Amino acid sequence: MPTSERIAIAAHLHVLLRRKLGRITDTEWMASNDEYARCIVRLCHEQADADLRLWADRLDAHYAAERGRRRPEPSPVPAPAPDALLSSAQAIEQRYIGRLR
Repeated sequence: MPTSERIAIAAHLHVLLRRKLGRITDTEWMASNDEYARCIVRLCHEQADADLRLWADRLDAHYAAERGRRRPEPSPVPAPAPDALLSSAQAIEQRYIGRLR
């Protein structure tokens, strides 16, 4: 499903949630963030409204299809040692204070 369809579904859900529940949502974020979309879908399924559930299912189906196509996430980069962070923070602070004088 193209991105324009995902935005259209998110916009429709936004209008329904505003009219029926008085909820304000972020349409663009719903169309681009899987976690936010899942929360909206859960909210819609908690309601007894058939329209909300129908549109929530459409959004969920889109993201489910997209999750199936995603590549595995790369392994995380190891975090630097705390001493290295401290020394770099001190160096930045010294440069900043030095520039103020």
